Amino acid sequence: MAVPQRRQTRSRGHMRRSHHALSAKALVSCTKCSNKILPHTVCPTCGNYKGRDAIKVKGY
Repeated sequence: MAVPQRRQTRSRGHMRRSHHALSAKALVSCTKCSNKILPHTVCPTCGNYKGRDAIKVKGY
């Protein structure tokens, strides 16, 4: 197995990790209650999915 002959500098390590940054999650608004939710998921506030009620939510 190959073994590094010299220590890698900080700048080279940082350059290698430049693509590891986290990106912000894409949020869409619910068509019924206008709450921000993840796309392709049931709204946890009102239970709406694709214009119809998918689950029953207490108090809504």
